[in-house]
Amino acid sequence: MQKSLFGTGAVLLLVVIFSTLLLITGGGPNTACAAVSANPQAAAEHGEVTGYQGDQLVNAATIMNAGASLGITLHGQTLGVMTAMGESALRNLDYGDAAGPDSRGLFQQRDTWGTLAERMDPTRSATFFFQRLLHVPNWDTLTPSMAAHAVQMNADPDHYTAYYGSSQAVVAALSSGAACAAGMSGDARALARALVQKIDAGKISGFSPDHLREIRWIAAGETHESCGIDTRILQVITIATNMFDSVGISDINRACTGTLLGAGTASPHYANGGGHAVDFYAFDRVPTTGADANALKLLRALSPVMPEGSGTGQSQCRAAAGVTLDVSMTQFADFCTHVHIAVDPNSIQPMKLTT
Repeated sequence: MQKSLFGTGAVLLLVVIFSTLLLITGGGPNTACAAVSANPQAAAEHGEVTGYQGDQLVNAATIMNAGASLGITLHGQTLGVMTAMGESALRNLDYGDAAGPDSRGLFQQRDTWGTLAERMDPTRSATFFFQRLLHVPNWDTLTPSMAAHAVQMNADPDHYTAYYGSSQAVVAALSSGAACAAGMSGDARALARALVQKIDAGKISGFSPDHLREIRWIAAGETHESCGIDTRILQVITIATNMFDSVGISDINRACTGTLLGAGTASPHYANGGGHAVDFYAFDRVPTTGADANALKLLRALSPVMPEGSGTGQSQCRAAAGVTLDVSMTQFADFCTHVHIAVDPNSIQPMKLTT
């Protein structure tokens, strides 16, 4: 990669300028998700993810684990994988380029970073990257490429943007648990109160009929007949809002709105008092089809923590897109205008959350 001619002072000035802009315009990606671990052996055996496979996925797992050992958030781990994609295509290169003849390893680090042996060690080189990232002011509010650029000092600050989507997919595929679920409350009212704050901040949008009022009623301690929400669904919504800057919700409790669609009264939206399912129509203000990258990211994150008997729709949408999704939930056909996630309305088995 081309190396920047800017000195450290100039880079810090750029960081301050971009941090200020992001604070004014609303900030960068959601950083609330805790670090996750990855299994390098499982990564070696994993199928291709957005063109990366084999040793490339093992290296991604190693980067993730190096970040986790430093307490880096899921967002930070994703930045690390993104940066290595942009520098070496997740290959431990033993050569540099014209701009950096002494650059080596996953992050193409020059000899000022450490010894050759250290730079060629995937764990050590990733640790070097994260240690410097942590010293970047407000790194978690910068755009992904600007955060990486502040560490790498690439000639093109936007160089890493093209790799961010792939890094999200790889991290989601290699994650050993639901990163955004750790320590989550099992109290419905506490969950609802936190969600109301996100509704008021514009991070959760509703549809017609309005199901967000159901969340507000629970937060306020109000009881409205047939308008409750399963605590597990409140947890699903919370995980989604931890993963994305914004989500759109089109359906929760159909018994509350008197709406009969699809499976009618047998639907988990309606059965046993209703509120045992949620439909998301958008993530980060982008409409979902149930087969897009955002939908797959959420479903993969939910898979390890959903209780027995859970289900998700849009199976035919994914099949039409050539996507094979291996998750714990039962998959079935549904309209390709949302992502349907449901728990068994006749069960009280809790989510398998990390505490």
